[in-house]
Amino acid sequence: MQGTDYISKSERWLAVASELFSDNIWVFFGFVIVISLSGVMTPGPVFAAAVAKGYKDKMAGIKIAVGHGVVEFPLMLLIAVIGLGAEQLFEEPGVKLGIGLVGGILLIFLGVTMIRSRKEIAEGGEGQINWNATTAGILTTSANPYFFIWWATVGVALILNAQWFGPIVVVVFAVVHWSCDLAWYSFTSFAVYRTKHLWTPLVHEIVFGICGAIMVLFGLYFIIGPTAEIA
Repeated sequence: MQGTDYISKSERWLAVASELFSDNIWVFFGFVIVISLSGVMTPGPVFAAAVAKGYKDKMAGIKIAVGHGVVEFPLMLLIAVIGLGAEQLFEEPGVKLGIGLVGGILLIFLGVTMIRSRKEIAEGGEGQINWNATTAGILTTSANPYFFIWWATVGVALILNAQWFGPIVVVVFAVVHWSCDLAWYSFTSFAVYRTKHLWTPLVHEIVFGICGAIMVLFGLYFIIGPTAEIA
């Protein structure tokens, strides 16, 4: 009986996924690219890190994308294994609160560190931000609760639809999605690096201050949101 229930539930998952996106593989990957880019191009902690690190390293975006992938690929594998259970897991109030608190505190720490170091960085130093771009990608991704919520909702639907085509398509989907991250963060850091000679020291300081403020604001939002929801 349990086996029958499991099969029927799996079939429902795949049916939902195919209705949401497409049973045409080319149309599906079109959705994947558009949805992935719309997600990655939304300003957030990882974008702020790409801007900050891109000032000194034109390859910083690639390294940040690698760090992002260190967190993202295992998460995609987990979702592929447990399916809609991921959405149910991340909807648990305790889980949301835990992720929000830990991630929010880490983002505030990273943001405050960047704000305090903005003058030194603008003058060519490292300040207190001495972690490399790959580590920055890992930290800002891990500390971003929105990243996990996105994967527990939109990401689940995309992976279920990919499973409808077969396991090879799931692997291709993972690579295509991450390639969108790679392309955007690479473009961001390269653009910053190539235009930095146009920035005055004051502009440098303002940009790094804004990047730090973005992280702090996201950190506060991720702490207050789940806390208010439980209260």
